[in-house]
Amino acid sequence: MLLQNKVIVITGGAGLIGRSISQAIIQQGGTVVIADISEELGLKVQTEIDPTRSRSLFVTMDITSQANITQTIEKIHQHYGRIDALVNNAYPRTKNWGKNNFYHFDFEDFCENMRLQLGGYVLTSQQFALYFKNQGFGNIVSMSSIMGVYAPKFENYEGTDMDSVIDYSIIKAGINHMTRWMAKYLANTGIRVNAIAPGGIYNQAHPQPQSFLEKYRKCCTSKGMMNPDDLNGTLIYLLSDMSACVNGQILVVDDGWGL
Repeated sequence: MLLQNKVIVITGGAGLIGRSISQAIIQQGGTVVIADISEELGLKVQTEIDPTRSRSLFVTMDITSQANITQTIEKIHQHYGRIDALVNNAYPRTKNWGKNNFYHFDFEDFCENMRLQLGGYVLTSQQFALYFKNQGFGNIVSMSSIMGVYAPKFENYEGTDMDSVIDYSIIKAGINHMTRWMAKYLANTGIRVNAIAPGGIYNQAHPQPQSFLEKYRKCCTSKGMMNPDDLNGTLIYLLSDMSACVNGQILVVDDGWGL
């Protein structure tokens, strides 16, 4: 029970990865706050992973609204009296996300995705850091991607309608450096800041094309595309006291894809 008595906020807690890590936190003795912009999905996930709702709380949260974030923090504080950690995991994006070809670029759409994703992570981290600093301790973990660490392997996408867009790589690289910057800036405040850079996650509801999966597997060392549960061990480690001296790190979990 590595997270006994810890209160942990997961943004995007109703998503594919959010649901898995929320459940893992409960299994490790923690209390999870499922923070998501969708009340319907958030309450559904809460019921599935915590039927009695004794180890969880759902809050509606928009990571691009400072007023909403501060109100959410106050609501959580009133409910539990403390917050031990924030996991930046939300994935807001425009309707045209993923359609920007580098040679035919919608600059406004590009800027909006920067605001939603990278801007949302910075804003959420800032507001929670203010709370943590006043509290005297805190922990921030952000979900990044190997696309923020390595250059894409564009050949894996050939013959599919998938692509690795520049927006995504820049956002994830920004999250990685935001992590290092905040770890240094918040030194001696009792706040740790780290990130996880996952490899590709298999989406069972909307499976990736078979040709992509086969090419991707050849880049890895054991299984290829991962399941959301494959990230849980690393996240639990970073949220627990076992990683008390780990700060400013980007932990890559990619089955050797980057080798």
